[in-house]
Amino acid sequence: MIEPPPPAARLVFGDRLALARRYAELLATDGVVRGLIGPREAPRLWDRHLLNCAVIGEIIPVEASVVDVGSGAGLPGIVLALARPDLAVTLVEPLARRVGFLAEAVAALDLTDQVRTWHGRAEDYPGPPVDIVTARAVAPLDRLAAWCLPLVRTGGRLLAVKGATAAGEVAEHRAAVRHCGGGEPEVVRCGANVIDPAATVVVIVRERPAAQPGRDGTRRRR
Repeated sequence: MIEPPPPAARLVFGDRLALARRYAELLATDGVVRGLIGPREAPRLWDRHLLNCAVIGEIIPVEASVVDVGSGAGLPGIVLALARPDLAVTLVEPLARRVGFLAEAVAALDLTDQVRTWHGRAEDYPGPPVDIVTARAVAPLDRLAAWCLPLVRTGGRLLAVKGATAAGEVAEHRAAVRHCGGGEPEVVRCGANVIDPAATVVVIVRERPAAQPGRDGTRRRR
């Protein structure tokens, strides 16, 4: 059984709270049946998933273009679209069964003017560079940087939603992030006044093109 939305949900979703509730119902029913959400997650969808994703919106600029890589069940992409009607969101997902759920959820929530889905890997995404790329529970930071930073415009940001591993991943993969064209990764806590614990996000600004080995062994930019 899904829990009722906590008071913080009204603050985060505003007049779209009813749509957020509908999305939570989709996750707790079709999402579980189709293997996108574990059965044990259904009773704690609001605090663990919806609010945890929605608060990331506080570090996303107004009217930003967003690509959500490895969107899965739409976390955080659909949640961000619900909480932030000003965003233009693309859900990138390589598995067909998940893309099917995403397309149905977007239609059911009447988000077709704001959200689109794309079936494929991040490495193959053909769209123009965007302001923000998000990824939640997709891969370690070195692989995320290689997949996601090429999708971000110079000056844009990758927002990698992490948990307790954030600081360790930053220390381990700092050089790989730089090699991919990213700046110094920063660990940011989102929603500290809304949820407990706050959401942990590794923020990486794309500063320059990625370095590529040239024929003479030197590093070149692309």
